[in-house]
Amino acid sequence: MLQAPEPDAGLMTLRVTRAEPAADGIQLFELRHPEGEDLPPFTPGAHLSVRVPSGALRNYSLCNDPHERHRYVIAVKRDERGRGGSVGLIDHTPIGGSLDVSLPRNLFELDLRAPEYIFVAGGIGITPILAMIRFLQAEGSKPFRLFYLTRAASGTAFHGEILDPAFAQADAVVVHHDEGDPDKAYDLWPVFEEPSRAHVYCCGPRPLMDAVRDMTGHWPEEAVHFEDFGSDLVRPRADDVPFAVQLGPDGEALEVPVGSTILEVLRAHGRKLPSSCESGTCGTCRTRYISGEVDHRDLVLSPAERKSTLMICVSRATSGTLVLDL
Repeated sequence: MLQAPEPDAGLMTLRVTRAEPAADGIQLFELRHPEGEDLPPFTPGAHLSVRVPSGALRNYSLCNDPHERHRYVIAVKRDERGRGGSVGLIDHTPIGGSLDVSLPRNLFELDLRAPEYIFVAGGIGITPILAMIRFLQAEGSKPFRLFYLTRAASGTAFHGEILDPAFAQADAVVVHHDEGDPDKAYDLWPVFEEPSRAHVYCCGPRPLMDAVRDMTGHWPEEAVHFEDFGSDLVRPRADDVPFAVQLGPDGEALEVPVGSTILEVLRAHGRKLPSSCESGTCGTCRTRYISGEVDHRDLVLSPAERKSTLMICVSRATSGTLVLDL
């Protein structure tokens, strides 16, 4: 069983001042400095890496107005099929408790040069987009449209706020529930059929991301932006099996059990390696390997790069042992 890592000097310990449902299966957490001091600033689309009770780091987008310096707000969707991070965080983080979090980082930066914006959010993907909209509203200038797609109203985070007339003009917001029926999916093609001056920001489940990517293929590449933290990449698969990673040709072999990543195992054994997204989307934890068969699960490496490197935050091995160049 993995041991929790030692405290990380690069993390801040913040106090939980709110912990309450934002919708069915989604918990909102408000974090503040224990001494009431201002928090490090963040930009629209930024996220925090949060140390969950198991000791692992998980990424959650900030959803409050980036102009605020007194608090961070995140919303966590309970994922029973995941690796336990969200379940542990929701079940074992009370008001008055504390969480260790990283400085805000941004892999989904809002381009402030754009004259207008189209936001597409699927489910919990509303969180970074909500911070972007709140930023734009506080600045009081550029127009936007929001398409917020979920299964049902009961599971729609921030539902009441987004439908409130004070949030935006009625024609700027579409909230659609498909009830899990593909035949009731919202048709986004009319939105993207003709390219415009707008920048598109999409965050949500993989099928939504892929659909928007297909529909915007004729748009300028620099005007279309995606973020999902690789949620489908980090989820354990039914055919996952344990394997070993060996540190160099003559190094120690460490077991990587089902439900844990190579990065987590190395970190638990005292190896401090660079990482950021921990979801196979940023490229920070790129590591060379010497031998073994890799099950690549990242969204970064080219076919040529995969012959010698892997992303240790998501990828696994199909051979019994994977020898790393460490």
